[in-house]
Amino acid sequence: MSSCFDVGAACRKRRRGGENVFKFKSFGENGCPVEFDGSFRENVKALLEYGHLENNLCNGMLSWSFQLEVHRHPPFHILLFVVEEPIEASINLHCKHCQYVGWGHHMICNKKYHFLLPSKDTVVSCFNCDEINDNDPNPEKGKLNLVELQGHIMHGVFHSNGFGHLLCVNGMEMGSDLAGYQIMEFWDRLCTGLQARKVSLNDTSKKRGMELRLLYGVAYGHPWFGRWGYKFGRGCYGVNQPIYQKAIEAIQGMPLCLLNHHLSISYNDISIIFSRYQALSDNSMVTLGDLFHFMLELLSRLPKENSIDSCNRAILVETNCRWSTKRVEAATRVIVEALKRAEFRWVSRQEVRDTARAYIGDTGLLDFVLKSLGNHIVGNYLVRRCLNPVTKVLEYCLEDISTVFPNSEAIVLNNSKVKPKCKITKAQLMKDISYLYKHILKEQKPTLSIGVFSAIPMAARIILDTKFLVKEYTEELSMKVKPGLNGKFHLLCTVIMRNNEEINDEGLKKPVPPYERVSLKEDATFDDLKQEVERNFRQVYWRLRRFVVESMVNLSAKGSDLVMGSVEIGQKIVFLGRNEDQTGMMNEVMIYESGPNSGRIVDCPCGAKDDDGERLISCDICEVWQHTRCARIPNNEEIPHVFLCKQCEEKIVFMPSLP
Repeated sequence: MSSCFDVGAACRKRRRGGENVFKFKSFGENGCPVEFDGSFRENVKALLEYGHLENNLCNGMLSWSFQLEVHRHPPFHILLFVVEEPIEASINLHCKHCQYVGWGHHMICNKKYHFLLPSKDTVVSCFNCDEINDNDPNPEKGKLNLVELQGHIMHGVFHSNGFGHLLCVNGMEMGSDLAGYQIMEFWDRLCTGLQARKVSLNDTSKKRGMELRLLYGVAYGHPWFGRWGYKFGRGCYGVNQPIYQKAIEAIQGMPLCLLNHHLSISYNDISIIFSRYQALSDNSMVTLGDLFHFMLELLSRLPKENSIDSCNRAILVETNCRWSTKRVEAATRVIVEALKRAEFRWVSRQEVRDTARAYIGDTGLLDFVLKSLGNHIVGNYLVRRCLNPVTKVLEYCLEDISTVFPNSEAIVLNNSKVKPKCKITKAQLMKDISYLYKHILKEQKPTLSIGVFSAIPMAARIILDTKFLVKEYTEELSMKVKPGLNGKFHLLCTVIMRNNEEINDEGLKKPVPPYERVSLKEDATFDDLKQEVERNFRQVYWRLRRFVVESMVNLSAKGSDLVMGSVEIGQKIVFLGRNEDQTGMMNEVMIYESGPNSGRIVDCPCGAKDDDGERLISCDICEVWQHTRCARIPNNEEIPHVFLCKQCEEKIVFMPSLP
């Protein structure tokens, strides 16, 4: 693998004496490169002390770089850049990602921290910028804003309150030398080490044209990012968590026997694919979820040579078996012949047993073979066994797999060393997954639009409409009052404002989320606590830069009293305060992440009440917003110049005409 670091002379110039090189596989763990024992902001500050301060990368914003060694032989290094974006330098004051995921009520923070793994092309561009001529009369013109570039291997951003967003992950399919799972493991270590609060992402991941949130949802019950603990955060088009879960269960539970019966008429390969992987499985696969789960698990276990020699063994006679190999083989042939006469329909166990008894008098032998024969290959046939979901009776069926594995060796029903071989390549497996994804999950025939199958397109649409995922890295329960290091302990505190526009009947407003962890010495007083609260919230939030604590809302104590011993374990403290400078008070648009959209009224027929990032259109009469998709305006069409919602349109139709 070529080194991302050795991309040209410009990159070689960057090697500076004494600059640290860190292990990519352990970077972000506690102790690599620093012990993470403080709040999120403190941990970021401690990390940046080990970085190399960069110039000319982000239009004057502070930035640091870390050299990370992926492996030594052959040499492979990548660069991690951390960019500190103060609110004064932000192009966009408000965060649309916070708004879409449901954090629009958060106050705007003073700073953002961007963590970037740039692509090879971006690395070259960065080092070309190092060669800007000092005599250039307009040096800012040549500077590169790394944050605004697209196509990074990874780009994540944190607000100074510890809430963050993973903006992009581009693995090998996008030209990276790192696989997607390696990037995610790196990001997950960073978030855990820095003690981030919550992190969101917009899951648009694809592989060979397949939406992974749909494919993995059917196979595992969660999206691909669920491997790292990311769960349902917020759905688009009114989708909530219960609806999302029911959609997954609906597709997962689709019976393969019914799908095979209805689809094999239109798609001959469906039956072949079902039989192929049933033959490879050690267990009976009953539902569509079972099949996709097995296929993806098989894909993950393929060796590097991209193929496996695997197939279900037929009945192997145990050494202590009381029947000889010949008798077992004879009974097996009789049972298979009985199933052949059934013309490949499902037959109850008792019916098969009764038919076979005409040739095999030993019922114990028949019971042994029937018990062992389920989902095994005998010659060119696969003997399938399944419990009838209606009658609760065990049934058997025979499938001809001569066209599935035409080159496979015959199955030998004994305990010799001869093993069946059915070679499955990775390419064939991916082809089969893509085929099933296309014809069952995405491009359904009219045969899937009736009866129980009508749930598939609807459930698939719901899963695809669930893109915003969230992981909670630092739970508030783990941040409660507890001893810390160096004789310190931690408290959870938040504030409410006493400002004219926020006073209600009680003179108070809902506390500002989220709670912040405040560190204190063991001998600290409540006066010390108030000062720490002021300092913390001034550092975090833009609007609270001149915040002053007036009193505690839910606790009565003197300023000289010791905090330790006066606060119960797990208690959260709320402080009432104000801004010292009341002139030029900022309105709500300038305070919260939702920004100008905070006053927008969304009331869509799908049930959505907030802007979820999908295209919206406003009624020209009532000015209420709804999705263009829900208004039946295709995404490839422009928004009409005049639009009336259904309610306003009906009012106009029934409005009495003027004389």
